[in-house]
Amino acid sequence: MPIRSITILGTGLIGASVGLALRAQGFSGPIAGWDPDSQELRTAFSLGAVTVTADDPLAAATASDAIVLGGPVFTILEWLDRLAPVLRADQLVTDVGSVKGALCACSRSRYNGPGQPGFLPGHPMAGKEVGGAGNADPALFADSVWLFTPCQRHEQDAPFAEGPAAGAWRTWVERFGARVLDMDPDRHDVLCAWISHLPQFVSTAMSALLEDEFAANTDLLPVGGRALREMTRLGASPFSMWRDIAHTNTEAIANSLHALEQRLAHLRENLKTPELRDEFERANRFRVKGPEKKR
Repeated sequence: MPIRSITILGTGLIGASVGLALRAQGFSGPIAGWDPDSQELRTAFSLGAVTVTADDPLAAATASDAIVLGGPVFTILEWLDRLAPVLRADQLVTDVGSVKGALCACSRSRYNGPGQPGFLPGHPMAGKEVGGAGNADPALFADSVWLFTPCQRHEQDAPFAEGPAAGAWRTWVERFGARVLDMDPDRHDVLCAWISHLPQFVSTAMSALLEDEFAANTDLLPVGGRALREMTRLGASPFSMWRDIAHTNTEAIANSLHALEQRLAHLRENLKTPELRDEFERANRFRVKGPEKKR
């Protein structure tokens, strides 16, 4: 079943970028948009990320083949609750949130069963430190990874057999230029705690520390150059999004932060020992085979 109409609930950076990417890749059907911030919605419409501004988000969703849920995780959870009773079995709900275990727990027993709408959790591993539709980009997902975490309907079940709409959405994501990977929801949350959430909280802590130390000496900040800019870039990210991630992936994030605390203590204790060199060599090996190598 092709996807002929889409509703995007949450037209911030990612939601609006999805709309722009759809248009850039030839999607010709209507894209309805809704956002709690009317200015965000107007911006998304003016950019062409959505073709219809919805006054009633539930009415727009029930009239669409696929519904993309943007916004913070708690907002996505609320939409899953509201949409489940009103959608048809041939409709697909997907999302772009950063935590998946909580979403699968919420959707269990209300999605992906006989006569129920489909739900395919998704997470594009792409973004910016600044939000808002005004920063949307149709190429945001090119050369990135888009994770899908098909949910079990019950604890003992295998992931559900996807319907045609889910397959069609996967095809669109691939057309965005993203590489699609499937992952267990719990594994996703642990992995993202390390590769996404930990870097954010490190940057936030460092930026807040520097603010405390140097706020009254702003002439010192430009001296930091590129190193300082790169290490504090994520510190500009909005609390509104990261609050929900911290609340719904608490254990995995806490574990990664605790491990980092121990590593920092190890460095502090070995500033004048050969172990410091070993740490640098381990870090160098990661960089050689890690993110920079793939660019």
